Amino acid sequence: MESLKSASDTLLVLLGAIMVLAMHAGFAFLELGTVRKKNQVNALVKILTDFGISTLAYFFIGYGIAYGVNFFSDASQLADKNGYALVKFFFLLTFAAAIPAIVSGGVAERAKFNPQIMATFMLVGFIYPFFEGIAWNHRLGVQDWLHGRFGAEFHDFAGSVVVHAVGGWIALAAVLLLGARHGRYGRDGKISAHPPSSIPFLALGAWILVVGWFGFNVMSAQAIGNISGLVAVNSLMAMVGGTLVALCAGKNDPGFLHNGPLAGLVAVCAGSDVMHPIGALVTGGIAGGLFVWMFTLTQNRWKIDDVLGVWPLHGLCGAWGGIAAGIFGLHSLGGLGGISFMAQVIGTLLGIAVAFGGSFAVYATLKYTVGIRLSAEEEFNGSDLTIHKITATPERESGW
Repeated sequence: MESLKSASDTLLVLLGAIMVLAMHAGFAFLELGTVRKKNQVNALVKILTDFGISTLAYFFIGYGIAYGVNFFSDASQLADKNGYALVKFFFLLTFAAAIPAIVSGGVAERAKFNPQIMATFMLVGFIYPFFEGIAWNHRLGVQDWLHGRFGAEFHDFAGSVVVHAVGGWIALAAVLLLGARHGRYGRDGKISAHPPSSIPFLALGAWILVVGWFGFNVMSAQAIGNISGLVAVNSLMAMVGGTLVALCAGKNDPGFLHNGPLAGLVAVCAGSDVMHPIGALVTGGIAGGLFVWMFTLTQNRWKIDDVLGVWPLHGLCGAWGGIAAGIFGLHSLGGLGGISFMAQVIGTLLGIAVAFGGSFAVYATLKYTVGIRLSAEEEFNGSDLTIHKITATPERESGW
């Protein structure tokens, strides 16, 4: 029976890893459909390249920082218990690799390629696992202090804060240091609209992410005995809440509509295992509205050129999710309890501080050493021709 349980747990986590790996195709197509046509190839190349760099950074450095585990032993030891330790690494790697995938959408259309690869290595190798270890592996005694002070640890079941808020706030620092795309904001105060290049591709990316998210959340149990239908239904309800509120708040805009379910799913990750489904519905609905309102505010009022709106979507909705777990996880609101509102607030703020501070240090160093953005001419020509020497529709360049 022990052997069967080990094999079942390994298969469960492997399937979860595969589902979250598939989500990276969603990141790619969401960005591809949002950016202008001259930057579509770059969107696809970045996501796949970042995943490769993330794998190396996390395998050799990041996983050890977070969990004190390395793989410098012979294969017979690594294969013990059906190789569960390896597939657990694979599963958590797909979470870590979401960080540069999130950042990619914010810095799209004007970021240099090689410096972004360098940033990916530093973020996944050092910044992300530092907070991951605090939240998910009791590093530095922060969780013990929260438990002693407030009666409960910081709770983030599937990464509203650890993955999404951290990724979104990392992206914000990068976007601020990079600056807006040329021509986006005029000196006279006028804003140049850059509409999505392909709503069908944007929608495809959103759907891939939505489906994969059930592996992201449900498989975070990491053991067959811990699987909970509550997590699945809470994810569903938050997705629906985010979708419908974004539809209404966004006045039928398809870009807002297809980001709405993502906002809801981002927010429910933290408390999906402790909330009542109605609480999850409310959490997702608030996230859908928050995304629409803050995306519009950042783009039009504050003139922060976050191309895909990754700071509102991941940074703010992720932070809301961390706090929402401390509200709707309470017994008094139908949750399972074992949650502290103050622990959730402090843990969320700590994640934001680590993410923004670490990212600012990484991107500022790169900006003032090797540079992080394309020249005006390169940006005008587009990342596809400038970096990859081909466009998404190369027949335009052919002479025959």
